Amino acid sequence: MSKKVLIVGAGYAGIEAALTLNKRKKKDKIDITLIDKNPYHTLLTDLHEVAGNRVSEEAVRIPLKSIFKYTDVKLVMDEITEFDLDNNTLRSKNNEYHYDYLVLAMGSTPNFYGIPGLKEHAFTLWSFDDAVRIREHIKKTFILAEQEKDEEKRKRLLTFVVAGAGFTGVEIIGELAIWVKSLCKEHDIPRKDVRLVIVDMLPRILNTLNEKNAAKAHKYMAEKLGIEIMTSTKILEAKENGLVVEGGFIESATVIWAAGIRSSEAVETIDVEKVKNQRRIEVDEYGRTKHKNVYAAGDLSGLKDENDNLYPAIVELALQSANGAARNILNDIRGKEPEKIKIKLHGIMVSVGNYFAVSEIMGRSLGRWLSIIMKFLVNAHYLWEIAGFRGAAVYLYHEVLERRQRKNIVEKHYTTNMRAWWVTPLRLFLGGMWLYEGIKKVLEGWFTSPKLAEFLGMAADSNSAATGSALFLAKVEETFSIRTGIINFILGVESKVVEGTAISATDFAKVELFHFGDFNLVPWFIRNVVLATDGLAMFFQILVVIMEIAVGLMLLGGVFSFAASAVSLGLLAMFVTSTGLYRDSWWMVFAAIAVMGGAGRAFGLDYYLIPWLNNIWESFWKNRRFRLFFKGGLDRWD
Repeated sequence: MSKKVLIVGAGYAGIEAALTLNKRKKKDKIDITLIDKNPYHTLLTDLHEVAGNRVSEEAVRIPLKSIFKYTDVKLVMDEITEFDLDNNTLRSKNNEYHYDYLVLAMGSTPNFYGIPGLKEHAFTLWSFDDAVRIREHIKKTFILAEQEKDEEKRKRLLTFVVAGAGFTGVEIIGELAIWVKSLCKEHDIPRKDVRLVIVDMLPRILNTLNEKNAAKAHKYMAEKLGIEIMTSTKILEAKENGLVVEGGFIESATVIWAAGIRSSEAVETIDVEKVKNQRRIEVDEYGRTKHKNVYAAGDLSGLKDENDNLYPAIVELALQSANGAARNILNDIRGKEPEKIKIKLHGIMVSVGNYFAVSEIMGRSLGRWLSIIMKFLVNAHYLWEIAGFRGAAVYLYHEVLERRQRKNIVEKHYTTNMRAWWVTPLRLFLGGMWLYEGIKKVLEGWFTSPKLAEFLGMAADSNSAATGSALFLAKVEETFSIRTGIINFILGVESKVVEGTAISATDFAKVELFHFGDFNLVPWFIRNVVLATDGLAMFFQILVVIMEIAVGLMLLGGVFSFAASAVSLGLLAMFVTSTGLYRDSWWMVFAAIAVMGGAGRAFGLDYYLIPWLNNIWESFWKNRRFRLFFKGGLDRWD
């Protein structure tokens, strides 16, 4: 008989628990059900980017159906209102669910610490709806400020206060500081009229970072972004028209509360022990509550380290505690001893707008740009894990190409989109030319007799050839050059001269690498490696022909068009550094660059092939079972 496993909550912990159970269940008979009130998973760590209008809301919302495609996980959209753990039963308004094992992963909610007025008058940033609500409110305040005649009301509309200088607070105020530059321009409001304030009762911002990194972020926020930073300032009350702080009142139409979280309010209704002075659920070293078939993971989990301290409520805790809980459920089903859940925290990262970040990874502080790259990589890796190529690609698409915030002149150009089918004719023509070149070489005997030395201009008789009636001499003249020794760029004219008369001439371009005195890298490599023996010469000769034919067929069919274009550029680079590239072939360089932009996605096999490969990966990763053909294997995504 199948064991029923219920997981409540589709946050980081709930997703990890469900995927781990599905991946590792092997032949165990398990029914896995994931229950959440929403049909999507939210990237909570990127909510500030939506609230600050850096990315579309779709960048942080991933449909659960797409995550659990090709798995045996059953998805239920419902909201649990009653937890009857003594009878292994959960209830919602209209349904009842029974289980053998339960994973509580409902996450957390903002903690107002009993401060009057916060819940009624402050915005929070802890859900998809919160982020969209803040973004739309800020747009509205600028519209109202533009038309407001009363100076005091206008000042209040243009004052934005963030309460809390931890990760969430610093990240949202950083996004706003970048966004208001565009809003000011759009609504003809001087930037000096906008006031951005961040308030915290602690003596410095980002208290969990070391002092050096916190100071770097403080300096950037104050000096580069014009943010007022009020530390050692206690927050007393929130009102409709502003925030009461120790020592004064800040008039504002926008107060964002980002100073703390607590476990989901549903925990208060569950018969489980809580960690003293905390609202997190007490668990043992295996992730179990006092009910041995009930586990808590993520922000709900009261898992402690060896010093009896609670682990911080961050994504790494969610993933690792959920993974451990899932493994121990399987251990119990199989009659094995449970395993201690070992939490290994690798580091923390915080961004301040799109162009600044600080991080501490594995005990090391990374530089500004490396921190930015690391944050992108961490998010892309997580999305790769739960949604394959598609997840990582969609994330980078929103972050790089569809970023909404103010862009510099270069970004404005390279993020402009173009329909793939516009370059389909160019892809077909380029593929046809490569196929023609390859077939022509086959007919010329490149598979049967040595031709490469003459082709590369290194044969003894390579300076002359027979025409229909006479011999011609190839004469080369330089017309322009830039020589640095490391890289030399040469333009020239090659003429065919017969009996002292030039019968034809063509322009060529050549690049020399590391040409010092009598040493020239590429000719040296060709003589000493490519043409070292007759066998090697024939190998490289045949390889060139095969690559030309293969690139031609791939481009004609639109198969891995990016890779084919990259190989095309490689072949052209080989030619331009050896024989030179003649004028009638220059166009191929620029065509290859254009075709790399996804030309195979329109009227090409890449339209089906790339989604198919992603679906194979997702199916394998989530089931640990390799299949080439299965239902939905050719499904595309948009």
